[in-house]
Amino acid sequence: MSVLDRLRNLAGPIAQALWIAVVIVYLAYGVVFGIYAISLFRFPFDYDQGEGFELLDAVYFARGQWPYRDIEAYPFYASNYPPLFHLLAVPLVGIFGPSLIAGRLLSAAATVALAAAVGLAVGRWTRRWTIGIWAGGMILASNYVYHIGPLSRSHMLMVLFETLAVLALAREEEFPSPRALWLGSLALMAAGWTKQHAIVTVLAVFAYLFLRRPLRALAWGIAFGAVNLGLFALLDLATGGYWSLHIIEANINEYDYRQAFFLYNQWFRLHMVILLLSAALVLYELYFDRLSLVSVWAVFAAAGGALAGKWGAGESYFITAVVAATLAAGRLLARLERWAVGWPVWRMGIALLIPIAMLYQAARVFHLPTDHPLTAPVARWLGLEGIRYVDTVGYTQLGHLPTAEDLRNGWRIVEMVRAAPGPAFTEEASWALLAGKEPVTNPTQLLNLYKNGKLNPEPLIRMIRAQAFGIVVLRAQFYPQPVLDAIGQAYRPVADIPMNGFIYRILVPRDS
Repeated sequence: MSVLDRLRNLAGPIAQALWIAVVIVYLAYGVVFGIYAISLFRFPFDYDQGEGFELLDAVYFARGQWPYRDIEAYPFYASNYPPLFHLLAVPLVGIFGPSLIAGRLLSAAATVALAAAVGLAVGRWTRRWTIGIWAGGMILASNYVYHIGPLSRSHMLMVLFETLAVLALAREEEFPSPRALWLGSLALMAAGWTKQHAIVTVLAVFAYLFLRRPLRALAWGIAFGAVNLGLFALLDLATGGYWSLHIIEANINEYDYRQAFFLYNQWFRLHMVILLLSAALVLYELYFDRLSLVSVWAVFAAAGGALAGKWGAGESYFITAVVAATLAAGRLLARLERWAVGWPVWRMGIALLIPIAMLYQAARVFHLPTDHPLTAPVARWLGLEGIRYVDTVGYTQLGHLPTAEDLRNGWRIVEMVRAAPGPAFTEEASWALLAGKEPVTNPTQLLNLYKNGKLNPEPLIRMIRAQAFGIVVLRAQFYPQPVLDAIGQAYRPVADIPMNGFIYRILVPRDS
């Protein structure tokens, strides 16, 4: 037996063991995601600020009302997100009532569907179910997806539609067939009407189509733009102009390049392996082949992460880039598998290096809540006892499991809101919803429009000075400064209640 044969016989079992380890590790990340999601399903309060307002949009739609309204009139509320996520949540609101589990179930389901779509696509490209499991598991393993996935937020549904659009359009090497173009266009529209950030993927698709056939791409772009602009105009007309005011003006925020640079650095540090594989595919196709839609999408999605520098933005703006990089990495692995045929030494090296790289990537994104019965033994084995939550991101407000004390303190706040006379002024919508009252204001919407000179806060300030609200509940104080000043003059603090790592300040009228 030659030395090469001996090495091949030795490499085979080692590679098999390594792939078994890869499958176990990435399936374990799926279990961790499930633990986190179920924990949030049982937690009725805002875990992340903004969840309650996305739910409130669905509540308005369930009532047959627009959430895009006059923010200078009571209840001083308006939304800055497109409607699709909230419309899809309406049936769940009908089942569960105005509860955050409606939006959380929808978002978690979209996240799992996203992981399944990526896993199936990569498995089909590579003809290896183990690599498919890795790709799907990589989506759930990403710290960013883990943090955002089970929240009542529209972002994951947008990414799902973006991914389905790219996969539909990427099935054919040439210009997509009419059927693929229709399916991809519908998915792109769904993504854009879920969240505005999908414009990055729309541009990527247009650029790819333009590289293939410029005239047909221009025709598609004009038709696609016309349909969406027509819908935009109809919605603006139906809402009396408030749709365009809030969907555009309230999203023009201050930009901090340092925040963008920090998040880019973090994104690369966490996802180094898939990003390097993705970059290798882009460079190979750029110099030795034709650029695929997956490569073009990976480049545009990475560039789109720059929008994370806006005030109010964050890590979620990189989730599309994580998905695109995972697909690009899977496409490169499929090429490597084909190149290795007929080259025994190369094939052995690939067989060993790929699973090792995937295990290293798993370590880069390590995160674990340690206070759950299923994860506590692992935490003890890793020497992480006494730490509630471990994350390679470092400090993060998201990812830990709510505690029994969080629940007790949350219900204490709800009871105070319920017992207060009249309407409640709560910075998070869930406090008023759970107390059976109408939520008042959307703080970040107020703040953005005020900064852009599009809001007169005097009607709200007059109500505050008249002590029309029986109670005020603040957390981050994301209100225009004149509103905060009026609250400080007309209300006095009576309690500071900790919950979920934050301090909620409870205020009542000074005359009471």
